[in-house]
Amino acid sequence: MFNHIPVLLNETIDGLKIEKNKIYIDLTLGGGGHAMEVLNNLKFTGKLIAFDQDEESIKYCKKKFENYKNIILINENFENFDRVLKELNIKKVDGIYADLGVSSVQFDTKERGFSYNQDFFLDMRMDKRNTLTAYDIVNTFSEIDIYHIIKNNSNEIFAKNIAKHIVNYRKNKKIETSFELVDIIKESIPAKIREKKGHPAKKTFQALRIEVNRELEILENTLNKMVNALNDKARLCIISFHSLEDIIVKEKFKQFENPCTCPKNYPCICGKKSLGKIITRKAITPSIDEINTNRRSKSAKLRIFERQYNL
Repeated sequence: MFNHIPVLLNETIDGLKIEKNKIYIDLTLGGGGHAMEVLNNLKFTGKLIAFDQDEESIKYCKKKFENYKNIILINENFENFDRVLKELNIKKVDGIYADLGVSSVQFDTKERGFSYNQDFFLDMRMDKRNTLTAYDIVNTFSEIDIYHIIKNNSNEIFAKNIAKHIVNYRKNKKIETSFELVDIIKESIPAKIREKKGHPAKKTFQALRIEVNRELEILENTLNKMVNALNDKARLCIISFHSLEDIIVKEKFKQFENPCTCPKNYPCICGKKSLGKIITRKAITPSIDEINTNRRSKSAKLRIFERQYNL
C-alpha cells in the first residue's frame, strides 16, 4: 500500500532550504515520501505539520512515522491549514510545500474510481467524507454544466459532444462505472482522432476529478494564505501536474512578486508592495532518469517562491 514514488524529491528539499530547528508544512502528505526527507533534515526541535484529506494516507503515515515525535498529522484538506495553525498557536512557518498530483495509490486502487483503465464505481473523491462524486455529476448535472466542467477543467475540444452523449445515454440507464463512461466518451470522439492521441477519456476523467475535489478552486483560494503564513526568507514549493494548475501557480507567483496594478510607465500610487521573489523563473522539471524510473513524473513542474519582508 502507498507505494508512491515522490516526484522531484531532491529539487523540492533543496528548494525549501531546510533549517534543523524550524517549522514546515506538508500540504499533501500522500505516502509521506517528501515528509520523510524533510524529517530526516530536521532535529527534534524542528516540526513538520502534514495535511491530507485522504484518511487512508493518514492511517498509513501514522504507522510509518510512529517513531517520529516532531510530525503532526492532520486529516483535512489543505485549504484549512491556516485555521489549524491558529489552533496550534503557530503564527508563521519556515517553509510550505505541496505535491498536487493524485497519488499512485489512489489511481491504482480501482475502488476509488479515478482510473479510466480499471472498471469500478465512478467515485473520484479524495476525501470520502465529501458527498459529491463523479457519478453524481454525470447522472444529475445539466448538459451545459457538464460541458463547462469538461471544457474548463481539461480544455477537451470535444467537451460539447461528450456532454451531449452523456446526457443522451443516461436517459435510458444511469452511468455507474468507469468503463461505461469510457465507452460513451469514445463514441463522442471521431475515430481518426482517437487513433492519433492518447487515451480518449484522459481529459474528461481529469475534469471530473478536479470538479469533485474542487482542486483548482482550492489552489486559487489558498495560495495567498500560503505566502502570508511564511516567515522572512521562507519558501513555498508547489509541484503541479497539468497546465491548469501550473498557470494558477505561475500567475500567483508573479502577482506576489509584483502586485502593482498601476499603468506601465506611470509612477506607482497603488501602494501594493512585493511579497518576495520568484526563485524559479522557469519551472523545474524531472530529469530523464527520473522520468524513466517513474513515468508519472513526466508532466510534473516545480515552482518556488521566497517570502521577503524587507524589500
